[in-house]
Amino acid sequence: MIQLVEEEIPNIHQKNDYAVVAITKHGVEIARKLQGLFPNCDLYYPQKFCKADEDSLSIQLYDGNVRILLSAIFNKYKGLILFISLGAVVRMIAPLIKDKKIDPAVVVIDDCCKNVISVLSGHLGGANELTREIAALLHANPVITTASDVQQTIAVDLFGFRFGWVWDSEEHLTKVSAAVVNEEHVAVVQESGERSWWIYDRPLPENIKIYQSILEAINAKPSGALIVTHRLLTPEETPILQYGIIFRPKVIVIGIGCNRGTSAEEIHFVIEETLLELGFSSKSVKAICTIDLKKDEEGLLQVVNERNVEFCTYTAKELNEMHIEEPSETVYKYTGAYSVSEAAAKRYLQSNSLVLVKKKSGNVTISVGVLEHKEDFPWQKD
Repeated sequence: MIQLVEEEIPNIHQKNDYAVVAITKHGVEIARKLQGLFPNCDLYYPQKFCKADEDSLSIQLYDGNVRILLSAIFNKYKGLILFISLGAVVRMIAPLIKDKKIDPAVVVIDDCCKNVISVLSGHLGGANELTREIAALLHANPVITTASDVQQTIAVDLFGFRFGWVWDSEEHLTKVSAAVVNEEHVAVVQESGERSWWIYDRPLPENIKIYQSILEAINAKPSGALIVTHRLLTPEETPILQYGIIFRPKVIVIGIGCNRGTSAEEIHFVIEETLLELGFSSKSVKAICTIDLKKDEEGLLQVVNERNVEFCTYTAKELNEMHIEEPSETVYKYTGAYSVSEAAAKRYLQSNSLVLVKKKSGNVTISVGVLEHKEDFPWQKD
């Protein structure tokens, strides 16, 4: 049986993404039930409630103050599910809170399992979604107080989050979020990326307007703006940055061919130089693609890891199935494929249309394409 005493608590045994902590007899009973329904959790409760089956259930027992336990596990889990009173939780976690981008989700459940309450990191940390899931499992009432969730409108800090979108700057995040929930005029311009970001089964709120271009949105003089694009803005478009947020969808696909031993620095330079020439943001890169002969290329692997993007490799046969504008006998001689960068990008996109077919720079050959999401906005369908 795993036992935790106060001086040993930092040596907790984490196996799952979420921690469940109970401190009362009734809380322990419900927590044990939840562990069976929600297996991606580690359960902790006091030694005095030991039932002698904790070893088989991987339950961890502790002695001493639960405050010490919470301090030890706060930054180790994606979320904490606590059968502790809300007031006590607020007092105990207050010194541990740092930033909503890194704090775990915190959910509190009352001793009678009537309410499941989202307490901390409701959006970015996922506490609101966790609250709904746990409440459904326990047949309890989910309590969520975030304005955008209550009003069923856009949660600006989560806009496109499930698709991997990132923002250029969070400078106006609070301002635009306030404009949304206060029902002020908010403009949305989407040039690329997934269009199924509206999660509610009803039309957009009247204060949120879709515009076809950034210049059109600027002329409408909104209080806030959400711009979804992989492009770098032109000088005429930059006024939108005074009250808007630029979101970068993951849509840029890069095909790479390189000589053996090419450094990561050179590959990085060619990618950045090329994207700047195209007027594209490097934050929108989704994937880097090449031939399978390069799957162990050290410099290329370093670039992929540092950029945190997909890495896709294809066989020569798969690459030769793509239409190539200028097949190369030299490339074929060394790789068995008539093209590497162009064919790899086209293979990933499943399209013969590239923004840049091929550019040779030093030891690197690069091709660039943009993934298209042609579906209509879901609320505009008949």
